[in-house]
Amino acid sequence: MCLGGLLSSLFVNVYARQNDGPVPASPGNANESDGTIRISADVRGTHKPLVHYWSSVVGAGRANEGLRATWQEELETAHRYAGFRYVRFHGLFHDDMFVYREDKNGEPIYNFQYIDDLFDRMLATGVRPFVELSFVPSELAIVKNTTFWWHANGSPPNDYNKWADLVRHTVEHWVARYGIDEVRTWYFEVWNEPNLTDSFFRGTQQQYFELYKITAQTIKAIDPDLRVGGPATSNFHIDEDALKAAQASGKPFDAMSIPWKPIWINEFLSYCKAQNLPVDFVSTHPYPQDFAIDEPGGATQGHFRRSINSTRDDLRTLRKMIDASPYPHAEIQLTEWNSSPSPVDHTHDSLAAASFIAKTNLESIGLVDSLSYWVFTDVFEENRKTDSVFHGGFGLINYQQIVKPAFHAYRMMNELGDELVAQTEGAIVTRDHLSGRVSALVYNYPVEEKISLPVTDTVEEADAIDASGSARKLQLHLEGLPANASFLVETLDRKHGNAVAAWEQMGKPEPPNPAQTKTLREAAWNTKKEFIRADNQGNLDVQRPIDAWSLVLLKQL
Repeated sequence: MCLGGLLSSLFVNVYARQNDGPVPASPGNANESDGTIRISADVRGTHKPLVHYWSSVVGAGRANEGLRATWQEELETAHRYAGFRYVRFHGLFHDDMFVYREDKNGEPIYNFQYIDDLFDRMLATGVRPFVELSFVPSELAIVKNTTFWWHANGSPPNDYNKWADLVRHTVEHWVARYGIDEVRTWYFEVWNEPNLTDSFFRGTQQQYFELYKITAQTIKAIDPDLRVGGPATSNFHIDEDALKAAQASGKPFDAMSIPWKPIWINEFLSYCKAQNLPVDFVSTHPYPQDFAIDEPGGATQGHFRRSINSTRDDLRTLRKMIDASPYPHAEIQLTEWNSSPSPVDHTHDSLAAASFIAKTNLESIGLVDSLSYWVFTDVFEENRKTDSVFHGGFGLINYQQIVKPAFHAYRMMNELGDELVAQTEGAIVTRDHLSGRVSALVYNYPVEEKISLPVTDTVEEADAIDASGSARKLQLHLEGLPANASFLVETLDRKHGNAVAAWEQMGKPEPPNPAQTKTLREAAWNTKKEFIRADNQGNLDVQRPIDAWSLVLLKQL
């Protein structure tokens, strides 16, 4: 069953836009009409730099979860193999971090022991904090318990001076503890998704802008080189003006033919310009859906589906907006992204997620500074309806420390070099400028599937996606290699490196015992591995089928 057929049976109001075509390919590269991935390159000479923007930042649930051993061990795994350099999470100032309380006279008392413990361990691992300044402690909340079972206080502060003092004391503490040179490498993001007023910010847009103003001025007063930004909004929405024009035209309504745009960005930048405020980076959350937050139970039914190219298109739109804005040099830090914002979407655990990640990131090179996957671990508690071992959680690694196919996508992209040799839709060839070693990554997001991955409510629905789609042929030719250069060829497919498939074959134990957990961890790492060589002229030719949703990494040894 093809994905299109599956979608029509699972969802209503589904609209697909035609694929906009492949990314610009290097000379001599093309995708044939039969879907062949064809790429040819001379690896010698000088090539343009390739920035691994996909591994700059990764998300996590909330600060307090980072105090747990499993979270810390999985962060080390994500950093070592996927190369993530920053981690961002909610709840830094939540009550369970014990940062802030007041005495009987209403005077603040600060305690940074839990934050110190968390940040010390992160930095020792080699990962820096991408600081999300949220939410308010109970003493400063106008409205309490706005979201999640852990009672986050998504509220404007009841005293902006006390909020500014909290920010100032916290940042000054970090400067004293870690040194100004270190803290200058961090990012300071003001809040999370303040446009979601039912959940994260029970206030107005103007109240958020005022919060940003006070926070940014407080941080810059400590050191002007500290980096601050926002508005951290979610999500991209259909352009209302374009929607009205389409409706007025009398043509059939097609959601995918109407432009989408990020919320609050233009208004935020205009406000900051008028107030002469710093904006070192712009942040927003470009989920490829028209809903921004989801709870278990099929809340996504009836929503519009978007094109597989929607994230790339959204990044292009955002890039143009920032280039034309009063802050053209601001970085673009997209601090949350995934195939959907649902915490129980079984597609997150599927093989198809790996191909989706590779396609989206590799076909969006050069547009933004980060596209932060939400999240690296299933040690994640935004809701408490996630009992199953594989429940469709956001994490790249599940609670039992079993890596998912999505993890392998980031691990394989991390193996790419820092020079871009050649690229076409479905494949990229790179080189490391120091060692000269060549690596290539091939991915098959089936050409007939024009829509971004669907949300699935069961393991069986996600399995049906993995079983759909057409294989593609790969024709790869490289020249300029050392004579007889050897390569590792690593394949991620339905039978190799697929954690859910291994768990299903085991009988879906809930939860697996220690011996079963060990077996599943090993199976999840067990991608298919082969070795091939270039000829004595330094040429390498690879021709083989690539199964639907599969990834193939070629790495020079």
